[in-house]
Amino acid sequence: MALAARLGAAKAALPFWLSLALVPLIVLAASLGGWWLLLVPLSTWWLFTILDAVGGLDMENADPATPDGDLFWHKLVTLVWFPLQASVVFGMIWFAQTSGTLSLAEKLGLFFGVGVLSGTIGITYAHELMHQKSKLERRLADLLLACVLYSHFRSEHLLVHHRYVGTRRDPVTARYNEGFHRFFPRVLRESLVSAVRAEKAMLMRKGLSAWHLSNPFWRFAAYQGGFLALAYMLGGWGGVGLFAFQAFVAVWQLELTNYVEHYGLTRKHLGDGRYEHVLPRHSWNASHKVSNWLLINLQRHSDHHYKPDRRFPLLQTYGEDEAPQLPFGYPLMTMAAMVPPLWKRMMNPRVKQWRRAHYPEIEDWHPYNKALNPAPR
Repeated sequence: MALAARLGAAKAALPFWLSLALVPLIVLAASLGGWWLLLVPLSTWWLFTILDAVGGLDMENADPATPDGDLFWHKLVTLVWFPLQASVVFGMIWFAQTSGTLSLAEKLGLFFGVGVLSGTIGITYAHELMHQKSKLERRLADLLLACVLYSHFRSEHLLVHHRYVGTRRDPVTARYNEGFHRFFPRVLRESLVSAVRAEKAMLMRKGLSAWHLSNPFWRFAAYQGGFLALAYMLGGWGGVGLFAFQAFVAVWQLELTNYVEHYGLTRKHLGDGRYEHVLPRHSWNASHKVSNWLLINLQRHSDHHYKPDRRFPLLQTYGEDEAPQLPFGYPLMTMAAMVPPLWKRMMNPRVKQWRRAHYPEIEDWHPYNKALNPAPR
């Protein structure tokens, strides 16, 4: 019985290991060059969009009381990802700068694909790991984020986003009618500021200076500096440029996802700076089976915000009466977000419907549409 249970657990986890197929795919693309370099973005966006249409929705929920020990194979895929991603990023820097087989355009195409890998998979896994209590998992999250020069995301996400999501204090909540091309530069600026302020405030509550060595920004700087130095050692300044380029692509992927996850959704203001508790209805939910395999159930985002400590295989999905539903999975929705008129035509009616369903008593939504501000000092 024990062996059968282990085999069953491994079988249940197997679809979530799909991401590992991207590693040989990017190696193949690098060796072939030319148009083959489009393999990674085409597979993560278009192929998974097609597979979502074929695979349909998965409305089944695992037992949230499942013991952590039964999730070994689910956890393992997130634990092994950092060495794989680091091997790809730095191996490709060495290959691109020493092989002499790739033109500048091909190098940029290759590292666009590397950025898609480190953003779509790497940051998604970092997001899962940073929410865990294990020191090893949190350190792996830090390393993955340093690999895309976005270490402060952990501080912003845990200390600001989860606390203030759906309010004007959260820089990452995209407000109604805000196009992605306005959202992106704003969130790059404001999320860093809010992360620094949040860590400073936490240290002050402990009676410590912001310059104290326990401030994680020292560790963030060391990791990021180490990766930049390694990129230089392997590929010179060109290697540093390629590393920075893949980091930018990865962060762009992250913020596209952030934009989709909470667009136009707000928590009701109760007065005196207080807001209602976070509920499943304050995040867009998507139950598309195949893209949830790729993104380790990130699209069950409504439950993640409702119960942030749940590991990804235990995240629950919801019906339309409890959580607003995206019409497609993240691969297609993030592409739509890059075309603001298309996005607004698709999503604004859904936001208005959500408002009527959950807050019929609110007639004036203008105060909720105002500019979002970083968390207070």
